[in-house]
Amino acid sequence: MHVLSVVDGCIPSDLGTGSTHELEEERRLLYVAMTRARDELHLMVPQRFYVHGQSQFGDKHVYAQRSRFIPRDMLGHFEDIMWPAVKPLAMGEITPGAPRIDVGAAMRGMWAAK
Repeated sequence: MHVLSVVDGCIPSDLGTGSTHELEEERRLLYVAMTRARDELHLMVPQRFYVHGQSQFGDKHVYAQRSRFIPRDMLGHFEDIMWPAVKPLAMGEITPGAPRIDVGAAMRGMWAAK
């Protein structure tokens, strides 16, 4: 089973945080979803997601915060998986296919007298 967008604003919904009763109902909904999984449970927590209404020069994305229903002390019970898989780079290693840019030369060229 997959539960998508387990972030504040979605679970619990912004509309469901008006009262303690509504917040507890949102918590119960997540609990029911999690306990219905038979073989596997995947809680999807996007790092950031697209929103409408950002300023003209904004990137139209906001960073997501894990749902308040999954506190930090519970994280040891979860496996953290990045998708796509991210291979950490060694110090000084360049990503394959990345263009090589001499930043120093570009800066000197910007300020050189013409």
